[in-house]
Amino acid sequence: MMCRCLNVSPSGYYAWVERQPSARDIANAQLLERMREIHDDNGGIIGAPRMHEDLQSEGIEASLNRIARVMSVNGLYGWPRKKGRGAKRKSVRPAGLANHLERDFTTQEPETKWVTDITEIATLEGKLYLCVVLDLFSKLIVGWSMHHRQDRHMVMRAVEMAVWQRQEQHNVVLHSDRGTQFTSGDYQKLLKRENLTSSMSAVGHCADNAACEGFFGVLKRERINYRQYRTRDEARADVFDYVERFHNPRMRRRLANQDSRFTSLSNRP
Repeated sequence: MMCRCLNVSPSGYYAWVERQPSARDIANAQLLERMREIHDDNGGIIGAPRMHEDLQSEGIEASLNRIARVMSVNGLYGWPRKKGRGAKRKSVRPAGLANHLERDFTTQEPETKWVTDITEIATLEGKLYLCVVLDLFSKLIVGWSMHHRQDRHMVMRAVEMAVWQRQEQHNVVLHSDRGTQFTSGDYQKLLKRENLTSSMSAVGHCADNAACEGFFGVLKRERINYRQYRTRDEARADVFDYVERFHNPRMRRRLANQDSRFTSLSNRP
């Protein structure tokens, strides 16, 4: 009856039902899966042009029109730029989280307070983003990660590196701002799984994470501002050199000197 009403032959209908997906349909499904991940990582705000750039940077070939069509069919939309000055979307701290540091960046023991943040590094190839995890006791960079896109996976890799190097398994406070990378569900699950207490800054208070901002300022003043990187790989190598061959060894020497002075004072009669 349905075929008669729609003027379709029964053989044509059954051929359509049993037809296997074409190679194009399979490729679009795979493309859509990656596009959903990128869209979620960026807080659901990027449109087809930005999506096209991100896919190209990963070596995925797809035309802008094809990306726009797949996004439109599957309900993926960016936030259009508004004319004039509009209201900025408020950053929301996940329920149950607070600012546990309250700008107290001092601690008497290692692995009790960590801070993390993201900064960008300009290259001729495009931006490179750096995420670090800094121990407030030793000022060592205990975890770091770099990527061409500032998504939650980059942040989680930096935290996982810090956890891997952790000597003790006791609770550590990890402070960040309210970026979407840090408020994401995957990031918060990682912290709970690794016995890390999430702490977040107040809205519009960059001084709440001054320790991490201070490291980025020193990094750029001592190294990045004097370089012009041709590629992201060149920038990665230089940042690695600064962190592992300059900053961290300097902090370890300073910590060793402090320990020796404390020992000499304690041994006095």
